[in-house]
Amino acid sequence: MALYLLFESASGYALFHSHGVDDIGQGVDAARASVLELQRFSKAVKLAGFSPFSSAVDALNQCNAISEGIMTDELRSFLELNLPKVKEGKKAKYSVGVMEPKVGSHISEATGIPCQCNEFVQELLRGVRLHFDHFIDQLKVVDFTFALVSTPTDLEKAQLGLGHSYSRAKVKFNVNRVDNMVIQAIFLLDALDKDINSFSMRVREWYSWHFPELVKIVNDNYVYSKIAKFVVNKSDLAEKDIPALADIIGDEDKAKEIVEAAKASMGQDLSPVDLINVQQFAQRVMNLSEYRKNLYEYLVTKMNDIAPNLTSLIGEIVGARLISHAGSLSNLAKCAASTLQILGAEKALFRALKTRGNTPKYGLIFHSSFIGRASTKNKGRIARYLANKCSIASRIDCYSELNTSVFGQKLREQVEERLDFYDKGIAPRKNLDVMKAAINDMTNAVSEDGGEKEKNDTSAKKNKKKKSKAEADGEEMDLDKPAKVAAEEADPENENKKKKKHKLEEPQDQEMAVNGNLEQDETPKKKKKKKKPEASEDVEPRTATEGKKREEKVQN
Repeated sequence: MALYLLFESASGYALFHSHGVDDIGQGVDAARASVLELQRFSKAVKLAGFSPFSSAVDALNQCNAISEGIMTDELRSFLELNLPKVKEGKKAKYSVGVMEPKVGSHISEATGIPCQCNEFVQELLRGVRLHFDHFIDQLKVVDFTFALVSTPTDLEKAQLGLGHSYSRAKVKFNVNRVDNMVIQAIFLLDALDKDINSFSMRVREWYSWHFPELVKIVNDNYVYSKIAKFVVNKSDLAEKDIPALADIIGDEDKAKEIVEAAKASMGQDLSPVDLINVQQFAQRVMNLSEYRKNLYEYLVTKMNDIAPNLTSLIGEIVGARLISHAGSLSNLAKCAASTLQILGAEKALFRALKTRGNTPKYGLIFHSSFIGRASTKNKGRIARYLANKCSIASRIDCYSELNTSVFGQKLREQVEERLDFYDKGIAPRKNLDVMKAAINDMTNAVSEDGGEKEKNDTSAKKNKKKKSKAEADGEEMDLDKPAKVAAEEADPENENKKKKKHKLEEPQDQEMAVNGNLEQDETPKKKKKKKKPEASEDVEPRTATEGKKREEKVQN
């Protein structure tokens, strides 16, 4: 049976015919030794076909498909063109050797071409890769970005360029789910907290030389900086400034207290230059505080995009600290629940192991509200349970394609039930039932979103059809009207007939109007047939024709 070798190079697909396999031996060791000699290997393997890639993008797409074990349309057409054709109902008298077994199975399933992948084939393909530039020496140069040329330096450039683009495509993740932004944001948030705290204390100490009573009245650092910027000189404060101070503090009583304290203040007077410096520094502290709020909002949105289940379980700050300490969301997902439980308490763990003391029960997850709500004897148990649920949530966020927080909400409910179980003894639900409920909720949400989209699409299509029908009917009516008018003007007989019809219809319309007025007076509740009353002289005639008939009957 003949053997063909499929080789995927950086410039295109190549097919080799191994017709002299018996010369180099069927053994793997013999093949491994023979592929190093170019003269012997070139006699056993000959080039059967070559198809260069059209561009760099095409080369990258083909490389990605091969790495995933998928046969592209270009590869299928290349094989069908260069391999011998097989008659219907007969088996192929050849086989194709491939490097990737997934690609071989896909080729055999789609086209029926027998493929094989073993150590012997891999050694032959290794020899093809080693001497590939010598096999394509007779080919013409093609003007493509990744086209193969006769010089080995250009072959190396093609391989290097494709390797860079392939690696870049593999490393590139979803822009909305880059956890590096969360790591940098939480580090910056911690640094801002320290800086704002130290700067606020400096503002308090600096301005207290001028207005020491303000420290006891206002406790918040941000509000203190705003008041220091607003007041500047305490001697200028008056009762007219109370509304403005009340807007800053939010309490009118405290505003009055500040004005009264400024009148009897024991602080020393400062020069205008010193007051300007204090005012500018207070403005800087205010800007840092506002930037810290904006950064926190940014962190909340990024955590909801990257790890929605972990965020809904333990919050944005604790979840971001876990991701930053682990290095990435994927590293956190790879951690076991026992590792995640003491993440952040490594020093205490190694100190306990060294001194043979008690190991720590929790690390960064101690900042979660669940551990604070648990009793002292149950803190370790709830920390272990919470670490287990955090591990599940991080794995769902890392490997799930749907961006949903349903599982995180259900896991949070489980932790709440576990707290109730420790405190009140209420038995919690089983994990299997909770996960089934979460999957049902997620599928229902996805189906509702799809149904709304389909309804919107169908309603839009119906509206378009109605508009098109209405426009078509309007055009037909407009086209028919002038034709009818022209026909009526051309036939004078039709006008005479219409006049006669109008004369005959006038008395009938009068009779119908009279009968209609009489019927309206009667109650229409019961629909029964009434016998017509016999004509009598006492009854007044309804119409003029009935009166004439009665007179004729009386005369007769």
